[in-house]
Amino acid sequence: MSQARTPTLLEREPLTAALLAQWHAIDSLLDGLPTDRWEAPTPLPGWAVRDVVAHLVGTESMLEGIDPPVDADAVPDSPHVHNPIGAFNERWILGLRDRTAAELLAAYRDITARRAGALAAMTQDDFDAPAMTPVGPDSYGRFMRTRLFDCWFHEHDLRDALALPGDEGGARAEYALAELLTGLGYAVGKKGGAPHGSSVTFALTGPMAPTDDRPREIHVAVGGRAAVVAALPAPATVILTLDSRLFTRLCGGRLRPADRIDEIAISGDEDLGRRIAANLAFTI
Repeated sequence: MSQARTPTLLEREPLTAALLAQWHAIDSLLDGLPTDRWEAPTPLPGWAVRDVVAHLVGTESMLEGIDPPVDADAVPDSPHVHNPIGAFNERWILGLRDRTAAELLAAYRDITARRAGALAAMTQDDFDAPAMTPVGPDSYGRFMRTRLFDCWFHEHDLRDALALPGDEGGARAEYALAELLTGLGYAVGKKGGAPHGSSVTFALTGPMAPTDDRPREIHVAVGGRAAVVAALPAPATVILTLDSRLFTRLCGGRLRPADRIDEIAISGDEDLGRRIAANLAFTI
C-alpha cells in the first residue's frame, strides 16, 4: 500500500504577496497596449494575447465559483486541446471572444481584485487545509503556488508575443521555479529515458542564477525514479548548461528543442544530454 503524500505547506503571507505582485505585473504589461497587439499570436498554439488573458480571467473566476460563459458542448474540437483542462480553458476563451480589449482588461482587473480580497481574508490554517489542486490532492497553499506558476509563465508568453522582455528573477520566479521542479524528474527519467543510476545537473545562467559568474545548479538523480535532489554524491553523468529563460520555455513546451540545441552546452554523456534536452516539455 502506498503512503499518503506529505502535504506541501507554504507560508501564506509571502506567497500571497508574490501572487498579487504577479497579477500586477501582467496588469502593467497590458495597460495601454494597442488594441491590435491583443491579437498577436503567442507561443501557445491557437492562442493570441487576448486568449491568454481570457484564460487567466477564467481560472480566477472558477476559484470564485463563477461558471464558464459557454457550455462544454459549444467548444469545437481544436488540435491544440489535448485534455479536459484544455477543454475547460476553451470554454472561457470562446465565451469571452466578443469582448473588446478594454473589456477584457477590466474583467481581469475585477477578478484579480476579488481574488486578492479572498486571499487577504484567509488564515495560515486555510492555506494549510487540504485541497484538490491541478497536480492532485495537496494543500490550498500549493494550489496558490500553481496559480502563481501559471500566471508567471503566461506573463512571459505575453512578453515573448509582444517582444517586451521583462524581469525573470526574484520572488515570483522562485515560486514558479519551485513548482516547475516538481515535474523535472519525470522529464528526465520518463521522457528523457535517463537510465537507473545516472544523474543530471542543469547549470542555469541568466536571471535565475545567483550571480552573473555562478550558475544555479539543479540536480536530478535517477534511482527507483528520477527526482530533484539537493546534491549529488559524485559528478553528474551529464551537465546541461543553459540560460534559465531557455530552460523554462523548454520545460513549458514553448520552443522546439531542435531549434535551440546549439544554445545548450552539454558535458559528459552527450547522447543522454541531447535526449533530455529534446524531451524537457512536461507542463500542461
